[in-house]
Amino acid sequence: MVLLVRLIKESFIFAYSSVIVNKLRTFLTLLGITIGIFAIISVFTIVDSLEANVRQSISTLGNDVIYIQKWPWGFEAEYPWWEYMKRPEPKINEFKEVKHRSKLADAVCFFAQTNKTVKQGNNYAENTPILLVSGEYYSIKPFEIENGRFFTTSESEFGKNSCVIGYELANKLFDNQNPLGKEVKLMGFRLQIVGIAKKAGKGPFGEGSIDEQIIIPMNFGRRIFDLNNINPAIWVKARNNIKASDLQDELKLIMRSVRRIKPLEKDNFALNQSSVITKVFDGFFAALNFAGWIIGGFSILVGGFGIANIMYVSVKERTNIIGIQKAVGAKNYIILVQFLFESVILSLAGGALGLLLVFVGTLIASNNDFTISLTMSNISLGLIVSGAIGIISGFAPAWSASRLNPVEAINTHF
Repeated sequence: MVLLVRLIKESFIFAYSSVIVNKLRTFLTLLGITIGIFAIISVFTIVDSLEANVRQSISTLGNDVIYIQKWPWGFEAEYPWWEYMKRPEPKINEFKEVKHRSKLADAVCFFAQTNKTVKQGNNYAENTPILLVSGEYYSIKPFEIENGRFFTTSESEFGKNSCVIGYELANKLFDNQNPLGKEVKLMGFRLQIVGIAKKAGKGPFGEGSIDEQIIIPMNFGRRIFDLNNINPAIWVKARNNIKASDLQDELKLIMRSVRRIKPLEKDNFALNQSSVITKVFDGFFAALNFAGWIIGGFSILVGGFGIANIMYVSVKERTNIIGIQKAVGAKNYIILVQFLFESVILSLAGGALGLLLVFVGTLIASNNDFTISLTMSNISLGLIVSGAIGIISGFAPAWSASRLNPVEAINTHF
């Protein structure tokens, strides 16, 4: 234990002396390690933060929800695009059939979306997302309502002119006044506000959220819009303890039956799941992580050569001291470990500086819509990589120092 403490103490002293003697060389070496660790950990931190935000956004789609649509989220190479064009859009009667026939569904919702201008007095909001949904929408994709309520299934069935609006839209149209019970105009039709959604914030790419949207009953919306032109879909949520794959199989049979598709004919509908998007992003994030290693690898390589150079110079400068140490009984492994300690200390110093720069960068770059955080796993990775570079770069000089002949080393003067 005493020997270990003494070894560490001497390693720090020698590392400090090397820094003083080789100021410029040491600075350049630390700079290389710092830039390398900064580049790698910066990319990993951004990618991890982006991935966390994207996966959180994807999770809002629901892992247990199947989306019956005309277009698939992942295209099949053997299926020509013009065949997709021929597919019919989901219909309201199909929504009702799925709702009636499905035994594995917890909730079934009809959904369509378009963008139009919404007015209130002299205020208006252009290009506002208009969601046409059935009453079950709130069961499948719930959100917090700050004031009021969501419209009921009966209100949706009878096409009542009610609506729920987002927090930002409410402020824009009503100048921060309470809009509950008041009316807005959509394409000349009046809509009574029955609920105001709580502020949710934007998604990871700055895309809109419930804050800017207005949700109206399906059967009221079909009076205004042609559903075939606004990408309708049928959302189906699985019951508890029901696998999404089982629900998908059931929906496939129901839709083929409803559309009277012959046994040998291909499906003319898509059953989409969030897992399709997740798989696409898995490859994307893997490519970004690989790019991070490439970007930072060159800087670390330069820093590694710098450390090796410093350590060879350090061995030359202290050859006489090494001879004295070995003459008084120091073993080869003591000399080896001593120089490895010095190399690792220099490398970790550069790595720590790189991590500090990354941490400062995360504080500057983070905002309310997109949070970038330096995780413990990335901190550990940065320190491990730094330590590994120190060991790899310093091993050859340390090995050469440990193999010196004590008599020749004592009589050597640098």
